[in-house]
Amino acid sequence: MSRTRSVASSAVHEPAVHRRAVLATAAAVSLSAGVGYALRPTDSSAATAGQAPAAVGEAPVALSRKAPLAPLAPYTRGTTLAGVAAPVGGTGGYRRLGDGKGWPRVVRDDLAAPKSGREDRRTALAAFVQLTDLHLIDAQHPLRLEFLRSADVHAWRPQELLTVHGAVSLVERVNALRGAPVTGAPLHFAMTTGDNTDNNALTELEWFLTVLSGGRIRPDSGDPRRYEGVQNSGLVQYWQPDSAVRDADKQRGFPRLEGFLAAATREVRSPGLNLPWYSTVGNHDSLPLGCYGHGDPYLRDFAVGGRKLMSLSATEAKKLQDAIKNGTDPLGVRFRDLLKAHARELRPVTPDERRAPYTAAEYVRAHLDPAYTGMGPVGHGYSTANLEAGTQYYSFRIADDVIGISLDTTDPGGHYAGSIGAGQLRWLERTLRRNGDSHAVVFSHHTSKTMNNTRPDPARPNERRYGGADVLAVLGRHRNVLAWINGHIHRNEITPHPGPGGRSFWEVSTASHVDFPQLARIVELTDNKDGTLSVFTTMVESAAPHRTDFTDLSQTGLAALYRELSFNAPGARTDLAGTTRDRNTELLLRKG
Repeated sequence: MSRTRSVASSAVHEPAVHRRAVLATAAAVSLSAGVGYALRPTDSSAATAGQAPAAVGEAPVALSRKAPLAPLAPYTRGTTLAGVAAPVGGTGGYRRLGDGKGWPRVVRDDLAAPKSGREDRRTALAAFVQLTDLHLIDAQHPLRLEFLRSADVHAWRPQELLTVHGAVSLVERVNALRGAPVTGAPLHFAMTTGDNTDNNALTELEWFLTVLSGGRIRPDSGDPRRYEGVQNSGLVQYWQPDSAVRDADKQRGFPRLEGFLAAATREVRSPGLNLPWYSTVGNHDSLPLGCYGHGDPYLRDFAVGGRKLMSLSATEAKKLQDAIKNGTDPLGVRFRDLLKAHARELRPVTPDERRAPYTAAEYVRAHLDPAYTGMGPVGHGYSTANLEAGTQYYSFRIADDVIGISLDTTDPGGHYAGSIGAGQLRWLERTLRRNGDSHAVVFSHHTSKTMNNTRPDPARPNERRYGGADVLAVLGRHRNVLAWINGHIHRNEITPHPGPGGRSFWEVSTASHVDFPQLARIVELTDNKDGTLSVFTTMVESAAPHRTDFTDLSQTGLAALYRELSFNAPGARTDLAGTTRDRNTELLLRKG
């Protein structure tokens, strides 16, 4: 049993057994059969240190549902093609959301010209859903940096107590999809591309795994009888929803909601995804606070202890924030010294061992826990081979002629920017070469532009680290690469990467589910039978209604409020949806 299950107890798993779950744990079928749900923990091709793993296809691997021929029944309902949340009336202060017009689909011919009649010829190769940057937050965690708000108003978000509610509502939306919107093909799987948690805390890991696998969650820690955080602190720089205190956010029009804190920390139920799902690691999953390397016993003890810093001068906050942004404090030494210097200003909170940071091995082990198998596969891409090798990257079979590759782009040396080690880069090259007859989709957390942190991995101090340009070079050498799917930047952005001889691919970066507009992305791969391929992308919101009701503090009502609060968060960026060319698209490629 994983440490997560033995320590954290805020989530309860339902004992119900579903037919799909039984199929998901059955013996893997051969690739030629191409049927059923996979799946054993050894079915994905996990990376092992110092040697080449078995190529995908050399042994049974993780399979999802096989896509039938298309077209079947294209649709728009439930997607952003039909409508999106948008502000209703007013131009300043707190603005309510309502139903807005949908976003059109844009055909992008940067890499190949569209040919007429392809709608009638195309066949579906695969379809899946990308979830990214869920940032499930233990909002009462002692290590949180809310006090940076004195220097940057967006350093703390008013919606942070509702991340679990929002994530469950996103699961409900995915479950309601009746296949892929363009081709009508069944969805094969869902993939999370990192920052599933926010503080690298066991509480958050438990909540994340339960949200996707199904069960009951109480998004609370510390004293189970009362909330202990910045939102009942009386500090006017934070929204105090239950209080009559005239805080800065209420002056901006934020509502007073009596009973909000109790409602936000009571039990939530998740149905779990009705698809197999895979997991990719992000810097907030790998590092405490997403930026500090492991190893400082003081910070570990502070995470589970009974003291919390809630306010700091703007000058000191700016210094700490600059150190984080510039990567000059990758191990948190300056942060530790700041906490010690302000010992007399620390507020008492209830200690909780469930808030402890987790290691990479504990992250993998928790995914392998049978309690979290859900719709499968066991391990959600990770296997015991990852545990033995100390890695968090793997490959898996999406369909007969499509493979998926999940990379670990986090840098254990600290800082939120990414890189990969020499061993992983060689593994990526081998995996693409050995599966040259299959189309390849690569998944990671970081984008090519945010992989510029090449600090050594403390576990492999002599191994060279490589950045985004090096990964692009490897992908550009293989004509079977169709797309690199990632997150991290919290913004929709689609970038063409042209290359000679048909060696071109698309980089698809997707907005987060913690900042407005809170999206996920459906991706469909098709063969147009005319020498071109298409990658279709379609954005979806959570299932929560666009309009909120301040008197509705139910699970659904709070999920709707989560979105509206994120829209109104002071200092929030307004460009995260990207342009129409970054949302609902058809991305054309020449067939290699």
